Amino acid sequence: MATSFDTTLATLGITRTSATTAPKTTTAAEAGTLNQNDFLKLMTAQMQNQDPFNPVDNTQMVAQMAQFSSLAGITEMSTTMKSIADKLNTTSASDALSYVGKTVLTEGTTAYGRSSGGIAGSVELAGAASDVNVTISDANGVALTTMQLGAQAKGTVGYDWDGKDSTGADAGNGPFKVSIAAQNAGTAVAATSLVWAPVQSVSTTTGTAILTLPGIGEVPVSSVRQIG
Repeated sequence: MATSFDTTLATLGITRTSATTAPKTTTAAEAGTLNQNDFLKLMTAQMQNQDPFNPVDNTQMVAQMAQFSSLAGITEMSTTMKSIADKLNTTSASDALSYVGKTVLTEGTTAYGRSSGGIAGSVELAGAASDVNVTISDANGVALTTMQLGAQAKGTVGYDWDGKDSTGADAGNGPFKVSIAAQNAGTAVAATSLVWAPVQSVSTTTGTAILTLPGIGEVPVSSVRQIG
């Protein structure tokens, strides 16, 4: 169904499609948008249908043409800049492969022990907390130790566990489970566990690098907080 905008153009003798080309489906947004060809047709129709006793002011017409050209240039530049941004945000295959063999800090609750023993990690706090506790458990869920990080400001706070349980015995190489409990004066504070994990493999089939991490699974490279 023709819009009032199309009806107005039709009155001036302007159509949106060429007589030599088949009409194409237009979206609602395109139907209310003038492109450069439409503007030139509209200007020509305006000149053809102007009142000879009150012709269009040349100064105003030149100003309209300059304004439209400027807008068209800005639109084209915006499209170009978006294409460049999309390219820059896409991780290349060589960039993705450089992650293999490295360790990354990302969201997760499973961690493997270092060769020197113990694990390191971080806690992301959504707000200030008066008490932050990190509990390390074995693969069966049995608590090995709890580290009290005390009062912490909003943001990221790191911790380092030496690999000893509450009795001082060596807890082995894991895997270990990490759980976080944070509160501020009795009110729970949202907290995210971040663990270090080695990158086993990388996939770029979706255009975005996906890292495979032991105990965690597949995570996008955008979720990596730090590279070790």
